[in-house]
Amino acid sequence: MTGTLVLAGTPIGDVSDAPPRLAEELAAADVVAAEDTRRLRRLTQALGVTPRGRVVSYFEGNESARTPELVEELAGGARVLLVTDAGMPSVSDPGYRLVAAAVERDVRVTAVPGPSAVLTALAVSGLPVDRFCFEGFLPRKAGERLTRLREVAGERRTLVYFESPHRLDDTLAAMAEVFGGTRRAAVCRELTKTYEEVRRGELAELAAWAAEGVRGEITVVVEGAPDKSGEEVGAEELVRRVRVREEAGERRKEAIAAVAVEAGLPKRVVFDAVVAAKRQGESAGR
Repeated sequence: MTGTLVLAGTPIGDVSDAPPRLAEELAAADVVAAEDTRRLRRLTQALGVTPRGRVVSYFEGNESARTPELVEELAGGARVLLVTDAGMPSVSDPGYRLVAAAVERDVRVTAVPGPSAVLTALAVSGLPVDRFCFEGFLPRKAGERLTRLREVAGERRTLVYFESPHRLDDTLAAMAEVFGGTRRAAVCRELTKTYEEVRRGELAELAAWAAEGVRGEITVVVEGAPDKSGEEVGAEELVRRVRVREEAGERRKEAIAAVAVEAGLPKRVVFDAVVAAKRQGESAGR
């Protein structure tokens, strides 16, 4: 009989948001794997519970090495509880490797639902929540960040990001550049904590606000791209958009694909427009 892997959601701010089952699982687990054992100690003290099982660290630095150990515990029948610093394990936190390895060994995986910064930010943002996608953290390097943003420039679903307060101004400025300064967004800071703040506005406005300095845990919610499928976009405009993206450093193939998504057109239509413009330019130069 194999054991059970339990992914437990932990409070993202207010400890009283902890689900009742969390204390029960902390007390019953054979092994508690924690992203930060010191934070776990503070959490268990606040909940008035003492883990009876072994407590081990499980964070980005030792995730690869510790996963096989925990899988062997599970294969031997142990109940392993995985907790991260805040929110649900595996969501931009350690956990995916362990879940994948447990599933491969036919180990049962379950969860204790709990607070989620992603869903909380979506709910209070005031932006559409019927369809959304979570993009996690953007790359730290400016060029890579722009490339990632251009990949979703035409995405019509609401976008959710995590971001460091030290990079928030650069990220919002990059979003304004790629998505357009008038795209609506919400910056959710310190959710459920004492100094919770939700700043709503257009990306250009929010970028200017963030330039003054922002502190705390940040979740950014961005409105999806407008539906342009019913708009007629002429060949000249398609070529212009591709040119702008190429000048910004995108390869032509990527630029054509992105413009096609924005315009709601097949890539072939944009490609043909670019080729025709190139031929026309060559003919005019003769």
